[in-house]
Amino acid sequence: QVQLVDSGGGLVQPGGSLRLSCTASGSIASINIMGWARQAPGKQRELVAIITNNGSTNYADSVKGRFTITRDNAKNTVYLQMNSLKPEDTAVYYCNALANWDDEYWGQGSQVTVSS
Repeated sequence: QVQLVDSGGGLVQPGGSLRLSCTASGSIASINIMGWARQAPGKQRELVAIITNNGSTNYADSVKGRFTITRDNAKNTVYLQMNSLKPEDTAVYYCNALANWDDEYWGQGSQVTVSS
């Protein structure tokens, strides 16, 4: 079992920045990939960024060049640095982990609101 606790959401003006954090606990060694997904009201959840155990990253086209995912293995923590935020980035952001190449875990979610 893996437990994920994410934090760092809030209200920011368009063009601003936020950093989300996600700390994992439990069966850390079983985690293969970690990432962030978001869900806006009335829309499906979409994966926006992932990072593998060897540090490879991938991003959704909608956030490429603006969001950066990193990990601190010593702290079992993954970060999502979000820059140049737009109103359409408003959503609940969820930390995600894939373990044993089969088990999927989610954090509790953090609200990000981009508005003037």
